[in-house]
Amino acid sequence: MTSEHRAGTSATGLVIFDCDGVLVDSEVLSSQLLSKALTGQGYAVTPEDCRARYTGISMRSAIAMVEADWGRRLPETFEDEVRAHDLEVFARELKPIPGIKGALEHIELPVCVASSGAPVKIRHSLTVTGLLDFFEPHLFSAHMVEKGKPAPDLFLLAAERMGYAPADCYVVEDSEAGVSAGRAAGMRVLGFTGGGHAMAGDEERLRRAGADIVFRDMTDLPGLVNDQPVSNG
Repeated sequence: MTSEHRAGTSATGLVIFDCDGVLVDSEVLSSQLLSKALTGQGYAVTPEDCRARYTGISMRSAIAMVEADWGRRLPETFEDEVRAHDLEVFARELKPIPGIKGALEHIELPVCVASSGAPVKIRHSLTVTGLLDFFEPHLFSAHMVEKGKPAPDLFLLAAERMGYAPADCYVVEDSEAGVSAGRAAGMRVLGFTGGGHAMAGDEERLRRAGADIVFRDMTDLPGLVNDQPVSNG
């Protein structure tokens, strides 16, 4: 199975997936690891705080937020050390979002990934969870654009590289930053609330950010995109 258009279908359009919290159930792990790393530097923050503040944005943006709030600089090696530790833990513990493999097998549209994560992290996460073959080589990272989510740049880049107009694209996102980015790009946004990091009020937050539809079961996704006209009304 690849990311190319499925032969013999009438479906048109492109489905752009976020990675963390949408394809792979990584957000709880990531929040725990970032909390531990920041607390070790003297910036006391809980995993719940990390989930609320930094979900959906790049590591460099999270670091900038911490430094602005703290009034101090983190060590230059901090980002690389956190990334290396993340890869080690993900290799042992990371799982795919329940139902995502079956959903990808039944989606009739081409698909790609547009994630705030670093390219090596995206590829590692998809490899560990057995999802890489669905998307290879269409992996787009915030490192490829000047401004990451909630700016629309990454989604616009993905659409351009894949050969689709923004109005012909679906975005599947779990974070307010990602939903806002998809809306700013002029795409139809499907908010997902079924990850292990889901909290009460997520549906309302994603709708407020601009999600057209909010769903929590990945088995519902093929029916939301196959043979449906992409419209941002």
